[in-house]
Amino acid sequence: MDLKIKLRKKSARRSRRRAKVRRVIAGTGARPRLTIYRSLSHIYAQIVDDATGKTLAAAGSNGKDVLAQTKGMKKTEVSKVVGQLIAKQALEHNILNVVFDRNGYQYHGRVKAVADAAREAGLKF
Repeated sequence: MDLKIKLRKKSARRSRRRAKVRRVIAGTGARPRLTIYRSLSHIYAQIVDDATGKTLAAAGSNGKDVLAQTKGMKKTEVSKVVGQLIAKQALEHNILNVVFDRNGYQYHGRVKAVADAAREAGLKF
């Protein structure tokens, strides 16, 4: 099978999973949505209030403070730092409870690392 076709099918499957989950999960003012985006080299997390359409907090592995702190670390370890950072920002905004949106990715590896680190830092989901 051609690599382009295989990647297109993989992307389409993730898009279907993502849409299916988003039909059920929505963030509110009382319980916003913690969503993850994972690229090949970076990971991003943001807390979104879907009722107003506003991003309340955001963290990524390509931020200046995170890059300086995580030089030489593996991607999973960097994901833990991003999880701690997003939880810290959420607690500063008095957000304790969130709905976790894995964005169609498997709950494994870097996605799980972000979730576990956010839970350890004080977020409840």
